[in-house]
Amino acid sequence: MSHASRTAPRICPLCEATCGLTLTIEGTTVTGARGDRDDIFSRGFICPKGASFGGLDADPDRLRVPLVRGEGGELREASWDEAFDRIAARIPALIEAHGPQAVGVVLGNPNVHTMAGSLYPPLLLAALRTRNVFTASTLDQMPKHVSSGLLFGDANAIPVPDLDRTDHLLLIGANPLESNGSLCTAPDFPGRLRALRRRGGTLTVIDPRRTRTARLADRHVAIRPGADALLLAAMAHVLLEEKLTDPGVLAEHLEGADELAVALADFTPDAVAAACDVDAATITALARELAAAPTAAVYGRIGSCTVEHGTLASWLVDVLNILTGNLDRPGGVLFPLSATARAPREATPGKAFAPGKGFALGRWASRVSGHPEAKGELPTAALAEEIETPGEGRIRALVVLAANPVLSAPDGDRLDAALAGHLDFMVSVDPYLNETSRHADVVLPPPPPSQSAHFDFAFNSFAVHNQVRYTPAPVPLEDGRMDESEIHARLILAVSGMHGAPPSAVDDLAIATAITKAGAPKELADELTGRSGPERRLDLMLRLGPYGLTLERLLAHSHGIDLGPLKPRVPEILRTRSGRVELLPAPIAADLPRLRRALGDRPAPLVLVGRRHLRSNNSWMHNVGSLSGGSNVCTLQVHPDDAARLGLVDGATVRIESAGGGIEAPAEITDTVRSGVVSLPHGWGHSRPGTRMAVAAAHPGANVNQLLDGTLLDPLSGTAVLNAIPVTVTPSP
Repeated sequence: MSHASRTAPRICPLCEATCGLTLTIEGTTVTGARGDRDDIFSRGFICPKGASFGGLDADPDRLRVPLVRGEGGELREASWDEAFDRIAARIPALIEAHGPQAVGVVLGNPNVHTMAGSLYPPLLLAALRTRNVFTASTLDQMPKHVSSGLLFGDANAIPVPDLDRTDHLLLIGANPLESNGSLCTAPDFPGRLRALRRRGGTLTVIDPRRTRTARLADRHVAIRPGADALLLAAMAHVLLEEKLTDPGVLAEHLEGADELAVALADFTPDAVAAACDVDAATITALARELAAAPTAAVYGRIGSCTVEHGTLASWLVDVLNILTGNLDRPGGVLFPLSATARAPREATPGKAFAPGKGFALGRWASRVSGHPEAKGELPTAALAEEIETPGEGRIRALVVLAANPVLSAPDGDRLDAALAGHLDFMVSVDPYLNETSRHADVVLPPPPPSQSAHFDFAFNSFAVHNQVRYTPAPVPLEDGRMDESEIHARLILAVSGMHGAPPSAVDDLAIATAITKAGAPKELADELTGRSGPERRLDLMLRLGPYGLTLERLLAHSHGIDLGPLKPRVPEILRTRSGRVELLPAPIAADLPRLRRALGDRPAPLVLVGRRHLRSNNSWMHNVGSLSGGSNVCTLQVHPDDAARLGLVDGATVRIESAGGGIEAPAEITDTVRSGVVSLPHGWGHSRPGTRMAVAAAHPGANVNQLLDGTLLDPLSGTAVLNAIPVTVTPSP
């Protein structure tokens, strides 16, 4: 039986760029994907991940029905009712017996790529009342949240570079030609960088590797890994010492400028040069060029976050933007205003905005090692010890939502053993039986992306241009599948003692709560449109948002609505207790002596850094055949000089060892990595038994995080140190 071919728009959910796709569909099968030329944001751009949408969507290894663990310990297929019955029987009983801290929750980054993953986890956490929350943020971006919280009083107020209007862009620890951008939602990041160059702008890249992004740059500085905060501090010192600072209109909203100059006095270019392996003249030139540019933006990402001084580096990125007058300035860095954000505050006529509550760290601590919370989360690196260490408050049950910490967190072997031998019960919401979900007692699989509607709640808050887009599910839900929003809603009901209530009750409660919190009339709930709970909630957020939109209007614009370029928003975004940008917050000042001590550190002979692949997104895309092979391989990149010194041969297996253990990988000898540095990508290690990911298992690679024991963290954010790790490399016997 033949099916007529049709096309449908779909926002790509496979990375932060959120490109618009045009899917070709035959019956209920996606047979092709191309860039949507009419999309108001991406204008037809597509990357290999988006082009492989159909392959990921139809992956035969995706689970289609729930799995539950039988009496013999095996996972077997089950009905949805049986799966939720099992959860309702176990988790509330564990909470009753041991308290809410007996349950831990792990959130992976795929959650922010789906509507359900964005809307329902906060309700789940409220229902469980646990403080044992672990997310991918402490393996990635938490330093930026913490520094923004301390500077601006709001951990989610993260300024992004105004890519389309800036004259000078400085990237540190970022490789957007491979990652497509992170905490900076920008379809066709490569095209935007080339446009910067065409209009006469300058691109500077600071990275120990000569990445694809670095090759595009006017200036590439091959810094020693882990020294990002030192170099940025020295640049700030130059600006202050040479009186090159000019905050402009932002000056009246700043606090702590004088104290900042004193705090950074020791970080001269000469003092940091040896530790950074960047000469003082280059550091001085970087600062002067930044100050001289008509407009400029400094942008740092994962390479500068997942290091020992990640929060300080993230803070200094914005210190440089502030000192040069580029924060909250067109062509500099600005705060996006998404269509579902809170409506902007309005100051009382003749008065300033009221101060906020500020941002606090360490409101509670982890049970075993006493790690302070950050943004309501504990370090994911501490998850294993919280499960395996006896005592009151031990995690006995785990709810894992779209996360694979056995591969993504340090010391996966330890966590693997903890999941296998120390939990009473575990639930995973995951499309795959992977290295983590294979330990679950219940696995709840969401449908493939073609059968799900899409709206980007998180990424629109980091977009380089204000816009709004929504795509309904292009393919109807397959028989036997359950919509991801219903899975989450029923999970919330099962753990909260409301098992059996209709899933719509969760959405109705969320809507009523949001209306009350906004001070809107209760009758607004009756005006909402939408065919599902998530659509009704989206309609409410649009109506209460800053643009006064509705779902009906959004549906009438299938390629999106342009809401205009980013605009200055200070002081409206400030939530600090002072009502000002606090340049030198107390936790930052208290951590600077640790950075000062790093001036005297002697670098290890060989350190390891990660790297991104354009055709991958952490571990969850390694099972797509069309994306495997080519450049998407797990090799250890080694500079030719280091290879000669160590006796390494290109393509031969080498042994990599560090404090946490040892792994093996093929050597790739290349001068794209500087001497003294080796590079291995993240998300590999698909060799454990009991998974059902055939493509990934055929190309398992090595788990770089097995080199880490999880003890080394950025103290302010609890983020695992994943880069600048001392290693030894030897030929494999």
